[in-house]
Amino acid sequence: MKALLRIILAAAFGVALWLLFALFVPLRPATQQQSVLLRPGWSSRRIALELHNAGVVRSANAFLLIHYLRVRPLKAGEYLFDRPETTLEVYDRIARGDIYFHSVVVPEGFNLFDVAGAIEASGLASRAEFLDQARAALPLISDLDPQAISLEGYLFPDTYRFTRTQSLRDMIATMVRRFRQEQRALNLAGDVHRIVTLASIVEKETAVAEERPQVAGVYANRLRRNMALDADPSVIYAALLAGRYNGAIHQSDLQSDSPYNTYRYPGLPPGPICNPGRASLEAALHPAANDFLYFVSDAQGHHRFARTLDEHQRNVAQYRRASSNNR
Repeated sequence: MKALLRIILAAAFGVALWLLFALFVPLRPATQQQSVLLRPGWSSRRIALELHNAGVVRSANAFLLIHYLRVRPLKAGEYLFDRPETTLEVYDRIARGDIYFHSVVVPEGFNLFDVAGAIEASGLASRAEFLDQARAALPLISDLDPQAISLEGYLFPDTYRFTRTQSLRDMIATMVRRFRQEQRALNLAGDVHRIVTLASIVEKETAVAEERPQVAGVYANRLRRNMALDADPSVIYAALLAGRYNGAIHQSDLQSDSPYNTYRYPGLPPGPICNPGRASLEAALHPAANDFLYFVSDAQGHHRFARTLDEHQRNVAQYRRASSNNR
């Protein structure tokens, strides 16, 4: 009897030691950064097994024991483990939903393809998957812009925080909601398609905020006169759509039959060529009242504006000399 009691006590002591070891001794992740994705709807046992298989907890059973004692809901999401943690610490993190967010930075002027690249770089989805979902999500802006042929222009520039449990549709909808917030703040109404398209060209033409109303004024003047806009960024966008842009504009691009070729076709292109920020939207809403018809870079980050072609050609000559001297 005493021998049996000793065996039972020894077994209990061993179990207690094992439990203390499993619960309170930190475990270093198998890799420097271990990511574990816990899907919505998974059982507590499935979660425990996933954590154990990923090398985050020493024992799935020890994790389940804590869960049965504490009875806290376990929250789905992606969790990043990059330092040694005890099973208790891991449990507390999952119970409070300390999930990992992927930051996606969309700067002003990013086009649809750039945004897809940012999504891919963040590890959330492939570029192709994002573009497919963006095409399918066109109804998200049907009330804003019935003429829209893509979501270009409506994925508002910002820094976004997404999780891997979110769908691509949800991520795209979040970007569109940010556009709608700015739309309301700017009281952007009426021909939204025209304003966003013009703003996208202004965005690509200058990074200098105070010049944007002047640039918008030039294009407004040209539109009133039915002049070709001669906007290089729209030509670049046409080449991007055709899959042939290599970093430079060629004569063949200026002669292309694309409706985005604003050297060949007067008026605005069929839609935005990038996703403009607030300053460019404001400029398109309120172009400067000027009589300029031309502008060209001054090779120092700004532009020279001209009223006549002769004046413009002199500015172009100055730009070429300045560019040559800078080389």
